[in-house]
Amino acid sequence: MHKDERIAHERMQGAFRRFSDVISSHGGVVHELRGDALVAEFGRVSDAVSATLAFQLDNRTENESLTDDIRPEVRVGIALGEVVIADNTVTGPGVVLAQRIEQLAEAGGLCISAAIHEAVPRRLPVEFKSLGDQSVKGFDELVRVYSVSKRNEKGAPEPGDPVYSDDRETKSPPPTTALPDWPSIAVLPFSNLSGDPDQEYFADGMTEDIITGLSRFRSLSVVARNSTFAYKGMSPDIRKVARDLGVRYVLEGSVRRGGERIRITGQLIDGETGNHLWAERYDRVLEDIFAVQDEVTEEIVAAIAPEISDVERERAQRKPLGNLDAWGLYQRGLAAYYSSTEEGLKSAIEQFDTVNEIDPTFAPAFAMAAGARWRYVMHFEPDDRGEHLSQALEKAYKAIGLDPRDPIGLYHAGHVHSMLGQHDVAISKSEEAIALNPNDAFSRYFLGSALHAAGRSEDAIPHIDHAMRLSPRDVWLTGMLTSRAFVLFDLERYDEAFGWAQRARLSPNPRSMTFAIWTAVLMKLGRQEEARAALKDLLAHAPGMSCAKYRENPFGGPEAMGRLVDTLREAGLPE
Repeated sequence: MHKDERIAHERMQGAFRRFSDVISSHGGVVHELRGDALVAEFGRVSDAVSATLAFQLDNRTENESLTDDIRPEVRVGIALGEVVIADNTVTGPGVVLAQRIEQLAEAGGLCISAAIHEAVPRRLPVEFKSLGDQSVKGFDELVRVYSVSKRNEKGAPEPGDPVYSDDRETKSPPPTTALPDWPSIAVLPFSNLSGDPDQEYFADGMTEDIITGLSRFRSLSVVARNSTFAYKGMSPDIRKVARDLGVRYVLEGSVRRGGERIRITGQLIDGETGNHLWAERYDRVLEDIFAVQDEVTEEIVAAIAPEISDVERERAQRKPLGNLDAWGLYQRGLAAYYSSTEEGLKSAIEQFDTVNEIDPTFAPAFAMAAGARWRYVMHFEPDDRGEHLSQALEKAYKAIGLDPRDPIGLYHAGHVHSMLGQHDVAISKSEEAIALNPNDAFSRYFLGSALHAAGRSEDAIPHIDHAMRLSPRDVWLTGMLTSRAFVLFDLERYDEAFGWAQRARLSPNPRSMTFAIWTAVLMKLGRQEEARAALKDLLAHAPGMSCAKYRENPFGGPEAMGRLVDTLREAGLPE
């Protein structure tokens, strides 16, 4: 019995250490780890929920590998509120509420408060189940609680099971005027909340810079300044603004200055439902007001485009296939593309090619048809790789010819050139893409990849980091994290590579290369048993992968790939 208690304690501590790593990789801070309790703080609701679900999935996998019944299960509660640190102890109403909610969770489960539920972005693949209003010790009023699980993780609900349907999208009546099919956005003048009329110039400057920045994204139609500034000083109904201006999305925000500090907020709103799709707060010290304006503008602009892209894909997935136009089919293709699976990429190629047949002037579909082909080659190494790359290059240049001002064709062309070993051309194309849209995270990421493939590993790091800073919740984040880990592996900085590779592995849709680098890093750190388990994940994701196939893969360049293959061979990858 004593031995079982000791093993249980050691395994629980191991689970908490793994959870701490996941929390850190998602931008959280672990304040306390004591006994059978862990307290952490996050700046974003989505990060807290994502970190918890990622850990629980990892912990279930860990428990399934055990041969006995001593399997630690971690209940988690998440609440919104102030965190107070006093005498090295973390407390506050939010912490206490989270502790009480945690007690309502099932073993290995997650429960959240109503405030957290309202703040969870719709793009997260999660399901909610209402547990109703609960009487919670230490709180006078009833607290509504929800359990959370990954979408489709438990299969369909049983008949009569009271699964909560997230109705946040349907609270507002539909508009009387149909909104456009193509994504369009209006940026309302940011409100000056400083109480100082002299600060109007800063709020107006922020608005104008954001309009200019968003206009660089060719997939967005942005309403001109003169139209949106007619709403300056007003608090209009956002749905009416959307109808009046004929847009699908509205961005609003505010600026508040106090002494040498400034707070800037932004909210992206669905023009049809009035629901908030994204919100962020930026606190800065005013050492250089124009530098602050440039920095925050860059971050807001870079965050908006991926959020809208997520919503557009969800919208297309909800429509019957027969009702989709070229734009809707294109969004369906993107959903398949971002799945990163072999079947998903094959489906994406087919759907983008169909869009090209329906509308031979639609440049983004040609560019993504190129992207789907080179990604299929990179991650699954088909026998006809040469034909796929040739077609990819042809379609990328077709996109460039149709719309020379859209960077998407340029950076996909650059990546194909990189895969063909034409590094100078690859770097040049990526730099051209950045010149067209400095706020496009893909362009920055692909430049970093091109530099790494050219043997310039140190030069690659700032560009990959810039891409992640521009779009920290991007659908491409797994690829960016994987590249960052590979660069550090190439530089023999294995301790640093471990954290990045682990973060990539726990991110949505890990690639075969993600598992390959994770395996290799574990081997270099002397963790052979874990490396061989990771290799099984790699082969499950990409059956038939071998050392020979990886040697043909141009990711990171031949020298870096050679070192990776040698390490994978040691782990047991078939020749």
